[in-house]
Amino acid sequence: MSKKKIATIWMDGCSGCHMSFLDLDHRLLDLADLIEIVHSPIVDHKEFPPDVDVTLVEGAVSSDEDYEKIVKVRARTKILVAMGDCAVSANVPAMRNRFTPKALQEAVYLAPNMARPQLPHEAVPTLLPRVRPVHEVVKVDVFVPGCPPSNDTLFYVLSELIHGRMPDLSNKTRFGA
Repeated sequence: MSKKKIATIWMDGCSGCHMSFLDLDHRLLDLADLIEIVHSPIVDHKEFPPDVDVTLVEGAVSSDEDYEKIVKVRARTKILVAMGDCAVSANVPAMRNRFTPKALQEAVYLAPNMARPQLPHEAVPTLLPRVRPVHEVVKVDVFVPGCPPSNDTLFYVLSELIHGRMPDLSNKTRFGA
């Protein structure tokens, strides 16, 4: 059996889901003969590769950079997993949806107590008008709620997927836990 190509990506989120993924600890080593991690913010691969078997997505889609990333990832991934409440529902990042991107940027970058307030013009992605959960932008195959999902849940999902089974999460997850 050839190794399954696994990737993770991080968009607008807190990295808690990736911390749960890292909390798999020795269980990642137990899977080492079955998987190859081909892309992740926890490794040094810059370009998202083609023909990925499973991608775990953390975070909501909130900028043009996130949008471009998730469209590319979906095109190069067989099974896309929305990992955590931000990816599943937009959760905390969506709290900014009641503000326009301009109003938000002005509140953050033009605060009156700043020494030289100015709006950024480089190195900051353009905010989308509305933060969106991943499934509103691309097709999602598996939804794993939780803030963050437990490492046991992530291990179960990954184990099922690499063995060719769709995970049944009906009694394993809930929002916010």
